[in-house]
Amino acid sequence: MHHHGHRVHAMENGPLFRDRLEAGRVLAERLKRSVPERNLLILALPRGGVPVGFEIAQRLQADLDIFLVRKLGVPGHEELAMGAIASGGVRVLNHALIGQLGISAAAIDRVTQKEQQEIARRESLYREGRPALSPAKRTVVLVDDGLATGATMLAAVRALRAQAPEKIIVAVPVASSKACDEFRKYCNQIICAETPEPLQAVGIWYENFSQTTDEEVRDLLERAAHIHAGIGGA
Repeated sequence: MHHHGHRVHAMENGPLFRDRLEAGRVLAERLKRSVPERNLLILALPRGGVPVGFEIAQRLQADLDIFLVRKLGVPGHEELAMGAIASGGVRVLNHALIGQLGISAAAIDRVTQKEQQEIARRESLYREGRPALSPAKRTVVLVDDGLATGATMLAAVRALRAQAPEKIIVAVPVASSKACDEFRKYCNQIICAETPEPLQAVGIWYENFSQTTDEEVRDLLERAAHIHAGIGGA
């Protein structure tokens, strides 16, 4: 195993990170160097983004919460996204596609309703009664375990912007350089710890990329809430 020197070349053909927690620690160091703000709000995209976000929140003594995004699939062609809905009830629609396919407002509302229920179900499952932390007027770091196409993250950024944060920073351990460059347009700052070429898939850059479970998400959020209360944060 190689040590923490320069782990940049995909030439070594080995994974860049042992697991999501290690990726979070690497990302935390990058954030420490390049984000002057204190009192950050880390919003992790479940499920894979939560262990990454947990380590960042620990190391930066920041608040941690989740930000859920669900795709709104075209009725009958669910793999086609006509929009997305996120935590906080914000909806982002692809009006061009909706117009082109002649999808009715009623149909859009039906799909929205269904995904809204799924978000509510997951939020209560993960948060266990703790209220959502408001991103208003705060510097928010959106975190996931990687950025391939970036579609989910883009929906997250757009939905988050509607909640009036002061700044939005996107932070991921691994991304395609194309997605990383693309995001400069959408947020105040983007931090991609590694941009291997070609990316192929996010998972190959992790030694252990096993599915993060609902239990882990719950446990990490609860631990973050307790630790933070201990530090004296609200």
